[in-house]
Amino acid sequence: MASTKLIFLAFLSAVYGSDVIELTDSNFGSRIKSMDIALVEFFAPWCGHCKRLAPEYEQAATSLKKNDPPVPLVKVDCVGEGKETCSKHGVSGYPTLKVFRNGVVNKDYDGPREAKGIVSTMKKQAGPSSKEVKDAETMEKVIGGFDAVLVGYFTTDSDLKSEFLKSADALRDKYRFAHTTDESIMDTQGHKDAIVLYRPNRLKSKFEDSKFVYSGSASRSSIEKFIEENVHGLVGHMTPDNADAFKKPLVIAYFKVDYTLNPKGTNYWRNRVLKVAKDFKEKLHFAIAAKSDFGSDMESFSDRSDEEVLVAAKNYAGSKFVMKEKFSVDNLRQFVTDYLDGKIEAYVKSEEIPSDNDGPVKVVVGKNFEEIVNDPEKDVLIEFYAPWCGHCKNLEPKYKELGEKFKGVDNVVIAKMDATANDTPPPYEVSGFPTIYWAPKNSKDKPEKYEGGREVSDFVDFIKRKASDPIKFPKEASKDEEAL
Repeated sequence: MASTKLIFLAFLSAVYGSDVIELTDSNFGSRIKSMDIALVEFFAPWCGHCKRLAPEYEQAATSLKKNDPPVPLVKVDCVGEGKETCSKHGVSGYPTLKVFRNGVVNKDYDGPREAKGIVSTMKKQAGPSSKEVKDAETMEKVIGGFDAVLVGYFTTDSDLKSEFLKSADALRDKYRFAHTTDESIMDTQGHKDAIVLYRPNRLKSKFEDSKFVYSGSASRSSIEKFIEENVHGLVGHMTPDNADAFKKPLVIAYFKVDYTLNPKGTNYWRNRVLKVAKDFKEKLHFAIAAKSDFGSDMESFSDRSDEEVLVAAKNYAGSKFVMKEKFSVDNLRQFVTDYLDGKIEAYVKSEEIPSDNDGPVKVVVGKNFEEIVNDPEKDVLIEFYAPWCGHCKNLEPKYKELGEKFKGVDNVVIAKMDATANDTPPPYEVSGFPTIYWAPKNSKDKPEKYEGGREVSDFVDFIKRKASDPIKFPKEASKDEEAL
């Protein structure tokens, strides 16, 4: 179904033209300066992730073109006529997305990569970060919105107001903000010179309050801490748009969450999660999420996806722990207890371990990552690649040659892992391909990202310099090594 949608969107783009603005080295500087705000995608035509993003990006561009104010979506071909622009902005992987304001990079875009999420995220970037409300009717709509909102009630231009607006600027991607100086609105709402957090009506429950009044100092850091600690409540509604705002360790209940067509049924299950969450609120965070919004997470439940409610926990490092028992309040409470006691093993997405792994480059999968990469007796250079990646294909013969060179070196392993088919464990961060890390035997918890050249001699020099023990090449390879 999803692939049919992407093909259809691509067809519409080809037939009716594109609303994505394509810029090159010759006009990027002048055109981007004329845009108050813009989202720029730096891409490569051969990149698989770029191809998957293209129809979603196109759909988002069409929607945001109609926004008030419009938000342009731009793309730059990094292997075509935009090479210099991509180099200037430090692009090393594809696609790379950045938010520009008046021609200057404001921030890296790390939001959703589907049309709805892009539109939602960029709408928050456009216009003022906090909406000024001037009448009671509008304020009621603001407070009663689908998402939580922070409202500032100010009688004067105080330090509290100034710090509130700074917080709004900093957190506009994550939360809604509004403020008013209207006396009648403040009289109606019963707040003056105060900041109030309103949780949405759909999340009201007997287990917690739906409104919180800030009682701290006129400090941006203090205001932001108040928001982060209270905005989602005991059990928040996690979506692709706000997933990064949920703190870990986090327990997530996945089911048919639908606050539009079935709010009563949705809260039936949420209330059962709340019964457990209230007893562990000092140790864990909780959330509910729609199965359809987190397809990749569903892989960890294998053939159990037809169950009504599925539960998983994620720790600080991002590792996932799955509840195998059928959902019930008692089973959830036991799962949380066992998780906190360290009695549950982490789930790892993995290909099967190769039956023959004696080649010059060791094949790493999720199931043997610990054995190979975290071997305390070996230094390991590991490449995380994607089968469709052009740069990875170009590197492959050189990387194999490197593996041959070190095949007889006992204390060094040259390895590779398909990062699209296996979980990349923390602390490894892979945002583009190929990504290469050096994992020395005495510092497996702090691997070093390789940023050097891609020739065999570059890798050899790096390994000789970084190796925990002196490199001793086999005699038959010594002449080749000397030639380097």
